[in-house]
Amino acid sequence: MSHHVLVIGGHGKIAQLLTPLLLRRSWTVTSMIRSQDQVADIERLDVDKSGKLNVFVHSIEDVTAQEHAATILEKVNPDYIVFSAGAGGRGGPDRTLKIDRDAAINFVKTASVTSSIARFVLVSYNGSRRTAAPWWDEAEWDQYNRSVNNGSESTYYQAKITADEFLHDIALNSESMTGISLRPGVLTEAAAGGVELGKTSGVQGTASRKTVAQVISALLAAPDVQSGWIDLLDGNEDIDRAVQKVVEDRVDTAEGESC
Repeated sequence: MSHHVLVIGGHGKIAQLLTPLLLRRSWTVTSMIRSQDQVADIERLDVDKSGKLNVFVHSIEDVTAQEHAATILEKVNPDYIVFSAGAGGRGGPDRTLKIDRDAAINFVKTASVTSSIARFVLVSYNGSRRTAAPWWDEAEWDQYNRSVNNGSESTYYQAKITADEFLHDIALNSESMTGISLRPGVLTEAAAGGVELGKTSGVQGTASRKTVAQVISALLAAPDVQSGWIDLLDGNEDIDRAVQKVVEDRVDTAEGESC
């Protein structure tokens, strides 16, 4: 079955790795980017012409209300959405909150009441939670939480945890939309490889951007995917097998959280 995927933040590293994977499935991809200067970079991703690539220029920073997101979804008319946009630490705390929290929530709200939207994947990070996962080491989590969530990445954390919790709550109560927060560890430029997917052994660890893109593609293609949080680290398990297990076991790593 063919799908139409709106990739929000289409010029980002993960999005540029994901787009060709989706096109190879003979799907349609609309890549939403912020600037006309980025169009050529996106058009170069359509290597084998298996699917259909559209480029949509619209700054994510302009999506300041639900009606702005609604206008975009009406124009693009996708059935799947991948939100991979982020401020990337540029522009200060206000810009981070505007993109990583507010724009994400506006798209989630709109998608949840748009009956044609079947899946929404939000790219987050595995430390975006209030408490240690029950299967994690408490001391490792406490150190991470102090130094990252309440330290160097405090604004990013506040943006992401708010968006993750919102998607989780909305999706679990939606009859039409599956909402997945994919939560990789520290992103790297390493080659794609095996994974530790779902209930990972801890919060510390890396995730190749290439692997993240492959996992998103597999989650979008897999039947019977459920709403929830899915953590991701580099590991030893085959991606397709790991995704199958997560789906079969109905893994939701929001377990232990209040959302």
